[in-house]
Amino acid sequence: MELANKEWKTFKLNSIFEVENCKCSNVSKLGDGNIPYIGATNRNNGLLKFVEYNKDLITKGNCIAFICDGEGSVGTSIYKKEDFIGSTTVNVGRNELINSYIAFFITTVADKVRSKYNFGFKRNDNHLKNEMLLLPINLKGEPDYAFMENFMRHKEAELLKQYEKQLSEFENVVPLSEKDWKEFKITDIFNDIQRGKRLKKERHINGVMPYVSSTGINNGVDGFVGNKENVRFFANCLTLANSGSVGATFYQPFFFVASDHVTKLENSNFNKHIYLFIANLMSRFSEKYSFNREINDTRIKKEKILLPTNSRNEPDYAYMENYMKALENEKINEYLDYKKF
Repeated sequence: MELANKEWKTFKLNSIFEVENCKCSNVSKLGDGNIPYIGATNRNNGLLKFVEYNKDLITKGNCIAFICDGEGSVGTSIYKKEDFIGSTTVNVGRNELINSYIAFFITTVADKVRSKYNFGFKRNDNHLKNEMLLLPINLKGEPDYAFMENFMRHKEAELLKQYEKQLSEFENVVPLSEKDWKEFKITDIFNDIQRGKRLKKERHINGVMPYVSSTGINNGVDGFVGNKENVRFFANCLTLANSGSVGATFYQPFFFVASDHVTKLENSNFNKHIYLFIANLMSRFSEKYSFNREINDTRIKKEKILLPTNSRNEPDYAYMENYMKALENEKINEYLDYKKF
């Protein structure tokens, strides 16, 4: 099941899918209901709200929805299993051979085009139909849908084993309300605080390295670059947006290029779960700051946050880690129950 062992070939999108437009041009005319409304967003699998049923606007499921508009969202591709009502900014691709596993494989490939679209260069019908998909092929030179499905099933099985192992190792934790809390300065929590470096848009080189800036979505990732000089690389840390989506805080487990609109917050003793606990608390800075009052270097060094404490009145990092594992395990249990169902 190795991707490198397969032969690959490029296909025009409209040679793989029959493309059709979604039909809702004015969602405000629809009342609330239980039908998913899909629009120009790359969050929540394209879901914006739930609306009332309207047979003239329904798009049948088991298709890939292509987001064709929206700053930061255009270029996104998502699989929709269920019937839905879609905005006219969304097109769908149909292929009777696909199922959810094949679709998840293809959407991962299709999302590679996101970097070429922006608010001024939209994913119109012509651009969409001529997008190129690099797919594994069978002996006939056709897309190898069986391989795609088996590959994704294999990845899912690996995750399920990992989740089940994690659940077996977990210990219960006390509620947040039963812990003592205390204020700590940001400078006492993180031993490495550093702002990213300015990289003007016209200097961006196409590449695969995540570029983290001040957007409040997609973990702060605002594109992918190939720049290797006059940039700052960070990894395994928090990023705090100083401007734009001021206060947005994300854990970054991967190597990335940081813009000057974010500050890196690092403690070499922290792991993913501790970072995630603290990130949630730091995101509340967005209530204090705004576009007209940014988080500059001086202000961040004066900031404090409340943290649960241990018997020595120090930040209880062990508790934070276990608490986040407990939340993670709740979601894992829900997912495992769903898969069994």
